[in-house]
Order: sequence, then structure tokens, then C-alpha cells
Amino acid sequence: MELFDLTGSKLKAYAMRCGALDGEAEDIVQECMLTVWRKAHQFNPKTASANTWLYTIVRNKRIDMARKTKYDVVMSDDLFPEPESDDLEVDVERDLNANIARTLLHGLPDEQRQIVYKVYFEGKSHSEIANELDLPLGTIKSRLRLAMKKLDTLAQEQMTWLIIILLTNF
Repeated sequence: MELFDLTGSKLKAYAMRCGALDGEAEDIVQECMLTVWRKAHQFNPKTASANTWLYTIVRNKRIDMARKTKYDVVMSDDLFPEPESDDLEVDVERDLNANIARTLLHGLPDEQRQIVYKVYFEGKSHSEIANELDLPLGTIKSRLRLAMKKLDTLAQEQMTWLIIILLTNF
């Protein structure tokens, strides 16, 4: 109960920054606390701080929840191995950057997103993708080039909005 009182609101806010809605964030925090209760014996303070462990559990629970509702979400264990440092700020920043990258990827048309995913997340070559999707190699390269241009444009738009928000708050 004390752990929840000390960390619950911060963990909920973090879950919401990772894309969870208010109710989902509350569920995620409760599941996190259950996981801590059941797996407390697995916690190793030599590998990470308790806060880092909690934030990692929340992040993975959020990804698992998203995975259940969306089929194109990357598995949390594939992208986010357990942290080896106890620098929470670095871990949180890494999570936020990953969230931004996912948001940008969802701005791509499906056929471009599929190519980007296969190249950068599955590590496949252009030829392998062409064979797998039964498309000409030139089509794969064109879609990837268009996707990279679109991602650049989307990232610039995101940055512009961030600057506007920051300037209006000062």
C-alpha cells in the first residue's frame, strides 16, 4: 500500500505519456503493483534501481495492452530489453523517443510502414522483402525512399508544434 501511495500517481502519469488513456493507465498501474507483489523475489538492486524496475514494468504492461488491441505493435521485449543502468531519466527519455517514433510511423501509409518495419525492425534486406511480398525490388526501394521523406516531414511538423507549445508556455 505504501509503495502505491508513493509511486502510483507518477506511474499513472508515465503510462499516460506512453499513450494509455486514463482508465487504462489506472489498470496498468494496478497490474504493475500485482507484478511487483508476485515477482518481488526477482528484483535485483545490483542491475537497476527500484524506480527503474517499476517504470520498466509499467512500460511493458502498456505495450502488452496495446499489443492486445493492435496487431502492428512491436513486442516490448524485442525493442526494450531490461535496463542495465539505474539512470531513470535516460530510460524515460528513451521511452518517450520510442513513443514519438511509433507515432511518426503510424503517419505513414500501410505499404510504406510495412517496408520500414521490415527493414529497421526485422533487419531484412531489400531483396528479402521483395521476395517475401512478391514485389519488384524497385518498388521496395521507392516505398522506402518515400517513407523516409514522409517521416522527415512528419518529424519537422512535430518539432514545429513542440516549439510553438514551448514558446506559448513562457
